[in-house]
Parts: sequence; C-alpha cells; structure tokens
Amino acid sequence: MLLVTGGTTFIGRAVLRNLSAYGYSIRTLLEPSIESPLLPPGVSVDVALSSLDDERGVRAAMVDVNAVIHLAGTGLDRALDDPEIIDAEGTRVLVEAAEEAGVERFIYQSTFGADTASAYPQVRAKAIAENHIRNSDLPFTILRSAVLFGADDSFTTSLAMLMAGSILFFPIPGDGSTVLQPLWVEDLATCIGWSLDEEETKGGTFELGGPEYFTLRQVVTMVMRSASIMRIIVPTRPPYLRGGAWLMERLLRYSPTSTNFLDYLAVNRTTDLDTLPRLFGLSPTRMEDRLGHLREKNWGWELLRRQFSNR
Repeated sequence: MLLVTGGTTFIGRAVLRNLSAYGYSIRTLLEPSIESPLLPPGVSVDVALSSLDDERGVRAAMVDVNAVIHLAGTGLDRALDDPEIIDAEGTRVLVEAAEEAGVERFIYQSTFGADTASAYPQVRAKAIAENHIRNSDLPFTILRSAVLFGADDSFTTSLAMLMAGSILFFPIPGDGSTVLQPLWVEDLATCIGWSLDEEETKGGTFELGGPEYFTLRQVVTMVMRSASIMRIIVPTRPPYLRGGAWLMERLLRYSPTSTNFLDYLAVNRTTDLDTLPRLFGLSPTRMEDRLGHLREKNWGWELLRRQFSNR
C-alpha cells in the first residue's frame, strides 16, 4: 500500500493517475472538509482523513503502508499558508509516523533552491523538511522539481488569468531575465512513480527540470501566444508587484498571483538539462508542445468564476 499526501493538489492528481495506471494500491491523506475532495476521476483510492499536524491521525493512516509519497505542502499560489507549519512541521510528523510504521520507502517532492539559509519562507521550510527526512532512518528519495506546468497548474494558467485581467499592459518583475526550466507535470509524476523501484535513487537528492531554459519574458510571451491574449510587457520593480500581490491575496477569494510566486521568480531556478534522461531514461517534454490547455478557456471569465467558486 502506498500513502500519498497532497493527492488533491495539481501534482498529486497527476501522481495518483500515474500510480493507478501501474496497478498500485493507493491511500491518500485528506484533511477533513465539508467540500468534496478534488480527486482525479476514475482513480480508485483508499482515503484516510487527517491533517498533517494530527499525529494520531497520521499514525493511523500508516497501517499496512510500505511506501510514502509526500507531495503536500505550500504552493506558489498559497502565500497565506504558514510553510513552517505545513512544510516543516507537517513533514516531521509524517516522517516520525513512517519510521514507527517501518515504511520501506519515502519519496518527497521539494523545490529548486531549498536552503535553510534562504530569505524566502517557503524555500527555507522545504529545506527544513528535507533535513527531517535525511536525519531519519527511512530509505528516502528527495526530488527537487522545477516550476511545473500543465492543465490546472498555478503557473501558466495564473499568468493567463493575470493577462486577461490586465488592460493593454502586463507588468513583470524587473526586466524578466530570471531563468526558469519548466517541467511538465506528467514527466514529474512518471519520475516519482519510477523512483519507487529505482535503487539508485535511494538516499539521494535530485533536481529535475525540463529540457529547455527560458527567461521569464520568454515564458510570458509563450503564454500570451497560446492563450491569444496580447499585452505590452512592462518591466516593473518587484516591490510594487509584491504590494499588488499582497493586496490581491487579501481582497480576492482567489488570487492568480502570490508573494510566494514572486519569491520563486526572484532568482534563477535551473539545473542540468540532462537529469531526467540520465537518471530515468526519460526524454522530458518541451513546454511549447504542452500549452494546449491555454487555448481551451476564456481566462477573463475563468478568473471571475473562481471568485465565486469553492475551488
């Protein structure tokens, strides 16, 4: 039995689909909620109801579990969540429960640049979570991923909604020269599934990115072209954008940007281009080939709809 945390997240849904296709028995950890969980349709999963800070609930979810895939945590779109609690403390509780249950494999999805000395709270908390795992007795694999894209992501679709909500001009942080290495979510889901059986990945920390480097300006241009939303790109001082993101997070029910997102864009986020082929024998997908989801919606209406939706 596999226990997957964060099964209702963007990456979690892709991983559940992937694991189900390989015939694994899956249990996912869900926080108690009055809303129906956003699980992928057609995927059979066992459900354990518990938050990550509920030690008794997490231990109960470990019954008959031999491997854990830990995907839950703060994302680029959730700056109001406390990463010290969700990422760092939540991982500590999960690791201790997994050790107690004798789990044979623990896989954690982290992020590029995870560092306990980072000035960015989310990145720092991911590094603390990594240390909890490394200091345990668990056979672990840590996969630091690049920014992910795909249908329902918090990257390309958020950019499309921001573009649709702007008039004529589209501000970007600085001159847009930050270098990114976007990774298709299905490629990461495949690597996570394969890591369960790859002995070479035990005890290692690996950075996984896409097959190309792009500046932020290039990504924005690609998204504009795919979503058919043309705006004039305007270089803007990051503090002004942070102020706007902070305000949107507090005034809107759904904000298409966050201070976490701007933190991520503050520095280059890249690794070697050959990591996926070298480690997994997988040729990663080009970003421009997987932006069809941006042509499927009116992103202005989608931004408005999300202000009145529970999801």
